[in-house]
Amino acid sequence: MPDPVRHVLFVCTGNSARSILAEGLLNHLGAPRFEAHSAGSHPTGTVNPHALATLEALRIPTDGYRSKNWNEFAQPGAPRLDFVLTVCDNAAGEACPFWPGRPATAHWGVPDPAAVRGSDDETTRAFMAAALTLKRRIELMLALPIERLDAIAIRRELALIGTR
Repeated sequence: MPDPVRHVLFVCTGNSARSILAEGLLNHLGAPRFEAHSAGSHPTGTVNPHALATLEALRIPTDGYRSKNWNEFAQPGAPRLDFVLTVCDNAAGEACPFWPGRPATAHWGVPDPAAVRGSDDETTRAFMAAALTLKRRIELMLALPIERLDAIAIRRELALIGTR
């Protein structure tokens, strides 16, 4: 019997940049073992075009992304989450909804590339730097022997990855 698909929710305040990058990266790198989602505590309602351009530069499909509220993942019928990872400091400090299934949580703070005020080149570099940080962390998560770790060890390892 194949291993179950593990659902990961990446959370940020606006769900327009970092969480979108993380969703795309994990869906690309972690398929078929993982399925990524993203949401925000106060979604902007639009996906930052630089996030999509960054995914495209990494040869990751850019269709279907949308900025959505994290409450969608606390509703009946939502995917049962195995992991919830915050990627911005603001969302990490907010009171989260109750996530069914008691997912492992960790904070993977990444500087906000959308906050960069500068030339197009500087913005492009900031988005790529955020994407590469998230990619490195996702690769470390994918290397974990999750099926052999207990819940406490998984939480510890995910927290540690967030510091790298």
